[in-house]
Amino acid sequence: MEEGKLRCGYTTGSCAAAAAKGSVLFLLGVPSETVAITLPGGESFTLPVAWQEWQQDGACTAIEKDGGDDPDVTSGLLVLVHARWEKSGITVQGGPGVGVVTKPGLAVPPGEAAINPVPRKMIQTAVQQVCPKGLGVKLTVSIPGGERIAQKTFNPRLGIVGGLSVLGTTGIVVPRSIEGFLGTIAAELSVLAHQGIDAVVLTPGNYGRQYARGKGFPEEMVVTYGNFLGFALERVLALKIERVHLIGELGKMVKVAGGIFLTDSRVADARMEILAAFAAFFGVRQTTVERILHSSLTEEVLEYLEGEGISLPEFGNVVAERVRKRVLEYTQGRIRVAVELFSLKRGFLGKAGESSW
Repeated sequence: MEEGKLRCGYTTGSCAAAAAKGSVLFLLGVPSETVAITLPGGESFTLPVAWQEWQQDGACTAIEKDGGDDPDVTSGLLVLVHARWEKSGITVQGGPGVGVVTKPGLAVPPGEAAINPVPRKMIQTAVQQVCPKGLGVKLTVSIPGGERIAQKTFNPRLGIVGGLSVLGTTGIVVPRSIEGFLGTIAAELSVLAHQGIDAVVLTPGNYGRQYARGKGFPEEMVVTYGNFLGFALERVLALKIERVHLIGELGKMVKVAGGIFLTDSRVADARMEILAAFAAFFGVRQTTVERILHSSLTEEVLEYLEGEGISLPEFGNVVAERVRKRVLEYTQGRIRVAVELFSLKRGFLGKAGESSW
């Protein structure tokens, strides 16, 4: 591996597909140390086998989940697939450690095992490659320890109980990939919309979530969007959610006031420039504007404003109103928007719009 280059891993879906194929091969008297599968993009990928054995009326193969250099809580878990012959067809079901979907709005309907469509197809394709014509097979996917680890994931918020999901759209885990996070945002909003909920709280991260909880907002209606406010708003529009209460710390929200909806600092970090413009609007001295432009912390900026005799609630209300205006423009006025800003040190800073909660 090249120095400094992060190592990719493989998804639970790839593990399940390889384990399923390995178990069918074992039924046919062909033990395997590695199993090659076809990824959704058409590439071939080979996974090592942790162990294989006969179990009851069939065969079982275990593949160890390897998330590469991604901080994946499922890395190190074993994904097992038990296979037994049936008269016809390929049946895929969940076993211990695989969650069950209980709410509508996800890719899998309520009552079924949380094995997403792409991994399910990968499993079926892998088994079809080796299953003799005229025979069927029943496949049971299990993840020992999955129920415990699932508590560290978004599954409980999505209404997936009893274990982990078998996931993956490409079969490969890209370290620090945004794909999984965007999928979580979309899934959370979809679950809420399918419950008939027409109002959500959007916040960048855990500080905003804690603040919203302290304000009495229902925990299940708070969706964390990270840096991807634009994506979250687009999903809100697509799902016809009518009201958004946007809650965030000043450092993140002031970017939105400047029309920035992808707030990753590597993409756009104009916090101080925007705050300096607001400060100038409030009539602070030029030397203070210059100090703001050379600051690195928003808390420091607030101290400068207080030193100029600026009312922080009044300042916060103006910034919040500008954020609200930008969001309304972004969504073409198709949703009702309320905005609330806070400071980690000072608490509430300002708001705009009516929440109607």
